[in-house]
Amino acid sequence: MSDLPQPLTSSAGCCSEPHSDPDGTTCCAPSPVDGEILSTTESVCPVCLSRLPARRVMRGENIYLEKECPQHGSFRTILWRGSPAFSTWVRPKIPVSPQNPMNRVERGCPFDCGLCPDHRQQPCCVLFDVTLRCDLACSFCFASAGKHAASGDPSLETIRTWYQRLLDAGGPFNVQLSGGEPSLRDDLPEIIALGKSMGFPFFQINTNGLRLARDPAYLGRLKQAGLSTVYLQFDGTTDEIFQKMRGGKLLELKIQTIERCAEEGLGVVLVPTLVPGINFDNLGEILRLAIEHAPTVRGVHFQPVSYFGRYPQAPRDEDRITIPEVIRAIEAQSGGRIRRESFKPSGAENALCSFHGNFVIMPDGELKALTRHHPDPCCCTPPERADEGSRKSRLVTARNWSAPKLELSNGQSRSLGGWDDFLDRIQTHSFTISGMAFQDAWNLDLERLRDCYIMQASRDSGLVPFCAYNLTDQAGHALYRPV
Repeated sequence: MSDLPQPLTSSAGCCSEPHSDPDGTTCCAPSPVDGEILSTTESVCPVCLSRLPARRVMRGENIYLEKECPQHGSFRTILWRGSPAFSTWVRPKIPVSPQNPMNRVERGCPFDCGLCPDHRQQPCCVLFDVTLRCDLACSFCFASAGKHAASGDPSLETIRTWYQRLLDAGGPFNVQLSGGEPSLRDDLPEIIALGKSMGFPFFQINTNGLRLARDPAYLGRLKQAGLSTVYLQFDGTTDEIFQKMRGGKLLELKIQTIERCAEEGLGVVLVPTLVPGINFDNLGEILRLAIEHAPTVRGVHFQPVSYFGRYPQAPRDEDRITIPEVIRAIEAQSGGRIRRESFKPSGAENALCSFHGNFVIMPDGELKALTRHHPDPCCCTPPERADEGSRKSRLVTARNWSAPKLELSNGQSRSLGGWDDFLDRIQTHSFTISGMAFQDAWNLDLERLRDCYIMQASRDSGLVPFCAYNLTDQAGHALYRPV
C-alpha cells in the first residue's frame, strides 16, 4: 500500500482544548489564517498528467489547490468559495478497500485503476457506456460523444461480462446506462432485462430525452424491462440556454419527456450542467419547474461544469462554480424558502465531492426539509465505515429517485391525521436536491479520487473511478476513456 498524504483536518469542534483523535485528525484546532496550508494531498499536472504533491491553501475565505510540475510550472485552482465553511464541511470516514481488487499497485493512483487495493471505498453506482454515438453535439460533454458507428457499440455478450465483473467485485450495485446517448440503441430494453435477470435491482438511463419524448412505445419497453429512473439532461428553463449548451431549442421536448415518464410511472431526476454566464442564474426556475412536475420529477442533481472531455477552452477560476456557491445560489434564487442549512455533505464519498438535501413537497408546494447540516458536530464521534455509507447510498438513491407509490394518498391511506399524514407525504412526495463537483486535471485531488464510489465499467481496465475515467490533459488526451 502506498503512503497516504496528510488527511483533511477540521477546525470546527466542541471539546475543551485541541487534541488529536486516533486517526490523526486534529480536533478543535484554531481557525485557519490567510495563506495557511490546511492539508496536503496529491494531484496531476494538467499538461503531462504526471503525479505531483499538492496542498490545500486558505486564501481569504477561499480554498485553492496548489501544485508545481518541474517541467510545466505552477498551477493554482479554486476548490471552495465562501460559506458553508470548508472547515465545517469535512467529514472523516473509515476507509475500506475494494472487496476484490482487480489491479495491482504498480504506478500508483491514478494509473492503476481497476480497482486497485489502495482505493478506499466500495462502489455505489456503476456506469456502462453502451454507445459512443449521440444525436446532439453539445458544447460540454464528458464523453466527447459524436458521430461514431453503431458497429462500435459493445455487444450484449460484452455487457454480460461487465455485469459479471460487478458481481465478482461485490455487487450487485446500482447501474446507470450512459454513453453517448444510450437511447440510440434499439436493444437498450434487452440490456436492462439482462441485468435484471442477473440480480441488479436499480437501473437509470443518462439521457438527453429526445427519443423518449418522440417514441412512447420505446419508453414503454424500457419500463417493462425494469428501468427505474430517467436521469434527464436538463440545463435550464429557456430555449436560449439549450441553444448555447446543446445546440438547439429543446425545452418543449424535455417537458414532453417528463410527461411521457409520468404516463409510464417512471421517476425522473433533472440534471443541469452549471456553467458561469449561461445558466447559473436559472437554478431557482429549474427547481420551480421540477416541483411543478413532481412527483414524477423526484429531484434535481446539479453538476458544476468540469473540464474534461469536450469543452470550449482551458478553464480559469472564473469559469468554475464550487459547491458552496451552488448551495448559496439555491437559497438566494428560492427567495430563502430553501435554506443553506438544509444541505449536508455525503456520508459515502469524500465530503468535498457533493452535497444533498432531502425534502417533502407539501400540499401548498413548499418544501419541508428533512436534512440539516450541523456545522459544529463533536469531532470525537466515531466516523462511519466507508462501505456502510456506500451501501446506504445505494438504497437511498434507489428509493428516492424511483417513481413513488401514490396509492398511499388515494383515500385508502391508514391515516389517522397529523403525523400519519406527514409520513404518507414523505412516501409519495419526497424530493431531493443534490449536486456533485466532478474533478479534472486542474483540480484533481487524489485523496478524493481514492474515496470515489461512482465507477465506470471500462472495456479494458475493470472498474475505474468516474473522474479518473474521464480525465484528460489540456490537449484532450485521456488516461482511460477511448476516443
